[in-house]
Amino acid sequence: MYSSKITGVGHYVPENIVTNDDLSKLMDTNDAWIQERTGIKERRHIKKGDGNSTSVMGVKASKIAIERAGLTPDDIDMIVFATLSPDMYFPGGGVQVQEMLGMRTIPALDVRNQCSGFVYSVSVADQFIKTGMYKHVLVIGAENHSGGLDMTTRGRGVSVIFGDGAGAVVISRNESNSAGILSTHLHSEGKHKDELALQGPATDHWVPEIIAENDQENIPYYPHMNGQFVFKHAVVRFSQVIMEGLEANGLATTDIDMFIPHQANLRISQYIQKKMGVPDEKVFNNIQKYGNTTAASIPIALSEAWEAGKIKDNDLVVLAAFGSGFTWGSVVMRW
Repeated sequence: MYSSKITGVGHYVPENIVTNDDLSKLMDTNDAWIQERTGIKERRHIKKGDGNSTSVMGVKASKIAIERAGLTPDDIDMIVFATLSPDMYFPGGGVQVQEMLGMRTIPALDVRNQCSGFVYSVSVADQFIKTGMYKHVLVIGAENHSGGLDMTTRGRGVSVIFGDGAGAVVISRNESNSAGILSTHLHSEGKHKDELALQGPATDHWVPEIIAENDQENIPYYPHMNGQFVFKHAVVRFSQVIMEGLEANGLATTDIDMFIPHQANLRISQYIQKKMGVPDEKVFNNIQKYGNTTAASIPIALSEAWEAGKIKDNDLVVLAAFGSGFTWGSVVMRW
């Protein structure tokens, strides 16, 4: 069995900054209300005409990650693309990245696990490398939320939270075995699937049916979230899956050098940090700037933390995510 490690990181966010004050012009909300509940000050949204899409942003982040890994697109053996907001219902974003980067006819796999999509994708890439099937796997998390949000008072509970962006990593065969991914841990609990969901358009509730209903008070093609219910489950599952990863490797919370949680809500991150007793300097949060970018949040934060020199060789890095499904997971790695 081989082992794998992250050899390159990169991220991209649109230039268009949308502040809480900007949103207050569209809906009944204000900066204090949003910050108190989420910790978010601003987020990035794709702007019409800027040339961005979920896949385009994924390509921009991927180019940086591939270059930092000392590779070219021809060296990549597989693409794993995590998103809940693909450019098209089908085909998925992975094949678009393959085409835009001019890659060989390598496999392109799309992962639909929403906020835990990147963690799931890292686990998939890790398994392909461990078995010896591939040497370099490009893992992408990218989201265009702004194109599908209800930007009115009716939708403010969800719409103030989400932003657009992309992050990418190259996961490579670890030739030296001196560091790398130690373990990944994945879970799901489908009985709570309706607590955080986008129920249409879908094959049982297609676009013509939605238009015919013309129900402006209950439009099913906007996301729904039971915020308090999600929060209560998130803080429990985050803690469990982090400890599962540490215990599997004979480690403790005091061994963590950098903890990067999915950027769902700053209050969740702070609660988990306090519960685990991890000091501020060992936790990286950037939700204040970008909001919740779902599958993109961990790779964006990982890339920024590395750029800022907060992740160094041999550091123990823990990633953890929880989201719609419910699905959750963790990654424990030695950088």
